Amino acid sequence: MFTVGHSTHSVSHFLSLLHKHDITAVADVRSTPASRFTPQFNRDAVKRSLHEVDIKYAFLGSQLGARTKDAACYVDGQVQYSRLAQTPDFVSGINRLLKGAQNERIAIMCTEQEPLDCHRCILVARTLEKHGITIDHIHGDGHIESHTMAMQRLMSSFGLDQPELFRTPTERLQEALSRQEQRIAYVNEELRINGTPGK
Repeated sequence: MFTVGHSTHSVSHFLSLLHKHDITAVADVRSTPASRFTPQFNRDAVKRSLHEVDIKYAFLGSQLGARTKDAACYVDGQVQYSRLAQTPDFVSGINRLLKGAQNERIAIMCTEQEPLDCHRCILVARTLEKHGITIDHIHGDGHIESHTMAMQRLMSSFGLDQPELFRTPTERLQEALSRQEQRIAYVNEELRINGTPGK
């Protein structure tokens, strides 16, 4: 399976990225599939563009989006990926991807160009990997980065890529993921101010 960020690409460039890697279906994991800055990727517009080139489209933002409405997934107003990953909706969304991948070559689409800055990589891809799925990230210039290499890059960005005496690589990766989650996970200001049930 693949992931891709639509960023501010033109539709033609975005479609070229998909064609280059023989993508047959796009799974949209944006919580809010609309933007005044990139109207070409609003839900109906992108669905139409994909349909015109025979690429299937499925909206999974209500299941796999990062801005969950489940208040129990928040602590101090910030989404906790470990809690989100255990919700019935999220589990159902992952199962839909696993089933779809049996027949389609799927690209999981979100907004951010850099996979490390997006929950599609830090949460969705990591969950799929636990199911034995190989994940590759499509970058804006068309090159592919394996999820393994992306995780190495993440560890390196926090200075956690070197061997340590008392921590395993898995433990260092977990720290890197936790620190990145703190940086990118959605914050609901209303919940932060009024308190979070799951605190």
